[in-house]
Amino acid sequence: MTNAERFWQSGAILIAVLVLFPLLAILWIAMSPTGDVWEHLINTVLPRSLRTTLLLMAGVGFFTTVVGVGTAWLTTMCRFPGQRIFDWALLIPLAVPTYIIAFAYVEVLDYTGPVQSGLRALFGFKTSRDYWFPEIRSLGGAIFVMSAVLYPYVYLTTRASFLVQSASVLDVSRTLGASPWRVFLRIALPLSRPAAAVGVSLALMECLNDIGAVTFFGVKTLTFSVYDTWLNRSSLSGAAQLALAMLLMVFLLLWLERFGRRKQRFDNGNAKQRHPARFTLTGWRAGGAFVLCLLPIALGFLIPASLLADRASRRLDDLWAGPLAGAIWNSLSLATIAAVLTVLLSLSLAYALRLNKTPVLMLGVRLASVGYAIPGTVLAVGILVPMAAFDNFIDAQMKAAFGFGTGLLLLGSGVGLVYAYMVRFLAVSYGQVEGGFGKISTHLDMASRTLGRDASQTLGQIHLPLLRPVLLSALLLTFVDCMKELPATILLRPFNFETLATTVFEAASREAFEEAALPSLAIVIVGLLPVVYLARTSAESFRTKRSSRKRSLAA
Repeated sequence: MTNAERFWQSGAILIAVLVLFPLLAILWIAMSPTGDVWEHLINTVLPRSLRTTLLLMAGVGFFTTVVGVGTAWLTTMCRFPGQRIFDWALLIPLAVPTYIIAFAYVEVLDYTGPVQSGLRALFGFKTSRDYWFPEIRSLGGAIFVMSAVLYPYVYLTTRASFLVQSASVLDVSRTLGASPWRVFLRIALPLSRPAAAVGVSLALMECLNDIGAVTFFGVKTLTFSVYDTWLNRSSLSGAAQLALAMLLMVFLLLWLERFGRRKQRFDNGNAKQRHPARFTLTGWRAGGAFVLCLLPIALGFLIPASLLADRASRRLDDLWAGPLAGAIWNSLSLATIAAVLTVLLSLSLAYALRLNKTPVLMLGVRLASVGYAIPGTVLAVGILVPMAAFDNFIDAQMKAAFGFGTGLLLLGSGVGLVYAYMVRFLAVSYGQVEGGFGKISTHLDMASRTLGRDASQTLGQIHLPLLRPVLLSALLLTFVDCMKELPATILLRPFNFETLATTVFEAASREAFEEAALPSLAIVIVGLLPVVYLARTSAESFRTKRSSRKRSLAA
């Protein structure tokens, strides 16, 4: 092994240690004494919050599965008016963070909102006692709004599975007289179960991470309990113990997802297989498919985006005002720094693994990718205490040696927040970079070595030019995720430091919906960028595969 290879592998192991450090810190904090706080938590807070979290995840898991799998089947296997538009438009709700759609629907469906106000005006009702209307600030409301923006995770993975399923398997069932519904239930759905499981697990990770929507709706999940125990009960060790309970749920969820797929074997087809023929829908079936595909887009994007645009248009003068302009600058600068560093770390991990796939390195890379499964609240607990201790140590040493202090050197400068972003979204960036390396032939590496280039020179002169589109994609996705992240930002931001996400959260917490509309709309617009890119690249990828199959058949 050359010195360059040792350098890259040592760097990859160091990155894995940095990712695991917050988890180790949580374990250490959780072992500290809590007095009678833990007894109170385990007797009252934990059972209630655990039950609420499980109910929330069950509801979100059910509805995201039904909507995601159903719309994926309609857009990939059926032909009806608007099908090509829905094929990519069903991804758009992914651009709306859960906390934004939550506050938007509170504004729409609350007692003073346009829906209930319209009902009272239409039917002459005087008070809320004169009619029944579902309470949006409830567990059911949280399930509804989260499902409306998280179903694209299931849609995307299941859609990809339907696109590559072999035509021969589905056509045989059609030849034997099976209806489209029977083909879907008996053939296509079992084949796509592994892909759907991946999508559902991603949606549930986001559900468990949420703190904005559950706070607006008064739903006391584990995430809310960690936040409440830390800030309102002033018990960091109790919050760490609740965070451990959340981590156990995360790892159980990951294990169940892998366990469910352990014996799955399925055929993705080969170059000579064609895509199955679409079912042509007419009459009421075509109309029904159109409505079923339009409804998730309307609920997850069109309605909240229209409300935000209307409210934001009334406060355009605030766009360049001091507080909002400062929040925009803070969000852009932090997200840019974190995205660049995260992509660099992902590049280091992927390249180290390409150079030498040792068991230790493979384990390190896998551990470094678990950050996305760690909720932002849990990360904040594991980062704040060690960094605060380090800041206090440096401050004391500087006062003793030079007579002046440094204050919160790391936490006060936003380093802790950037660190949290990097740990949380490293897996997102790494998946993109690893996929890019997988498309580069190893023969190029060998040719470069033959010409006297070492590992670092090969990366700079051969791989980086080829990886440029992939790196830009990873940078964009990570940047937008950092812009939207709320739990870690609330807990780790420096004093008097606002971002777009925290501005929305605080304004909505004060019921100042019109004040929160403009920053919310800005986040949604920025979030549309990776969604459009994702829809475009996935469509182009499928067209490329279909063209190659046609050429193979012609040959």
